[in-house]
Amino acid sequence: MQYKLAVIPGDGIGPEVMEQAKRTLDSIGTRFGHSFTYETLLAGGCAIDKTGGCLPAETVTACKEADTVLLGAIGGWKWDTLPGNERPEQALLGLRKELKLFANIRPAILFEELIDACPLRPEIIAGGLDIVVVRELTGGIYFGEKGYKDTPLGRAAYDVEQYAEEEVRRIARVAFDMAMKRNKQVTSVDKANVLESSRLWRKIVIEVAAEYPEVTLNHLYIDNATMQLVAAPRQFDVILTGNMFGDILSDEASMITGSIGMLPSASLTAGNFGLYEPVHGSAPDIAGQDKANPMAMILSVAMMLRYTFGLTAEADAVEMAVRQVLQKGYRTPDLYRGEDGLTLVGTREVGRLIAEEI
Repeated sequence: MQYKLAVIPGDGIGPEVMEQAKRTLDSIGTRFGHSFTYETLLAGGCAIDKTGGCLPAETVTACKEADTVLLGAIGGWKWDTLPGNERPEQALLGLRKELKLFANIRPAILFEELIDACPLRPEIIAGGLDIVVVRELTGGIYFGEKGYKDTPLGRAAYDVEQYAEEEVRRIARVAFDMAMKRNKQVTSVDKANVLESSRLWRKIVIEVAAEYPEVTLNHLYIDNATMQLVAAPRQFDVILTGNMFGDILSDEASMITGSIGMLPSASLTAGNFGLYEPVHGSAPDIAGQDKANPMAMILSVAMMLRYTFGLTAEADAVEMAVRQVLQKGYRTPDLYRGEDGLTLVGTREVGRLIAEEI
């Protein structure tokens, strides 16, 4: 099979981890007889520097014409002084909107080999963790009306949190469908005791739950959910939530898996098209130093193979290769604390080791 990928390396460590993702895919192609071609595109801070805008029109067009999209990371200190609507991160919102990527899937899995890297007590994580955060991606406060207005207390800024029924319904179905393939449990996270948008969210989620009688649904307020995620994380299977809450919870979940450098993500349309990226940011403080952990980017490749292309054996091969490298004691700096029996390696070497395992 031949696959055409739109590749956006982005900023900071993005290009470094992207190179290892491509190396992984080339190894998969060799083993399984596939051909992957890459069209490298601009978005984020590097696009601002070269074109004056964070998301060139040709990037959007090329992404729409590709089979799927791989994204490294976007943003950095260099562009922090730009106005909000001109910052590199606006490219992410633009891509989500233009590509209709409404469902963000963020698995948080604690590999047995990384239990010592988890900051939680051993008895809390005994038996391991396997959680999926299903985050609505194109609605809510990030896409709501924004602006400034004069008030008696001075100039005020506002961002509107808004959800329509169908926006909630379609993301809820993604979560329930996923739960049916897992442990048949969905935890919907909202703030229905305060927010009108959350009260509608909860009402629609309950309606969708009626279509899935085998799935257990429970509700948590966002403040309680953040507490429960560190106090008793093994109670969770699929977490369903809105844009802002999902952003917060998935980053929190990353730390209980050992490092944010281990978390992949998929942003999907109603079909199989997707944008795949690591959860971590551009980390400009370590860019170009061969210190970045590329495993989240590589595991995002595994998600791409599974969700968009339906290549289950290939996805399994990538995930197994990552696990084998960890089992052999190789660690990037974010996972290394000077432990005996472990070997500190850089971005390129861990990418080479994973490709070799494949």
